[in-house]
Amino acid sequence: MKEAVAVGKQATADITSWLQSLSETVKIENVEDDPDFQQLDVDLIWTTHKGSYQIEVKGDRWHKTGNFFLETHSNKEKGTPGCFMYTQADLLFYYFVVPRTLYILPVPATRKWFQAQIDQFPDRFPERTTTTPVENGYYTTVGRLVPIKTVIEEIPTVIRYQLP
Repeated sequence: MKEAVAVGKQATADITSWLQSLSETVKIENVEDDPDFQQLDVDLIWTTHKGSYQIEVKGDRWHKTGNFFLETHSNKEKGTPGCFMYTQADLLFYYFVVPRTLYILPVPATRKWFQAQIDQFPDRFPERTTTTPVENGYYTTVGRLVPIKTVIEEIPTVIRYQLP
């Protein structure tokens, strides 16, 4: 659990620093600890000269797999939906902390595409689980392994950046 939290904190710090370096950035607000935004699963609010965007940051350290892990259930035992299924963010910043590769996925379009794929082709993206130890046991997170290449090919508005 501590390692996952560290990856998330590193991802948010790297992305915040990168956004601050962009000329279009007016303001970045970290709302990770705000209960109202936690319910929406939104981590950052990025204000630019063109508008404001709610961002969900997903930090990942498994870049060599070539996949995104799109979370469908955050706690299987409690029946809690995964962040990808309920986030109200405009953009999902999916960030591989090493090698500092960022993919920006438009949430509504990506989620609509993903749900259609699962409905039409239930076995297209393999389901995987991971367990996280807690005080009196563990909880299970469930998601799908979705090839990055497939997402980029099938959702043309996805953007890839290599952060310095």
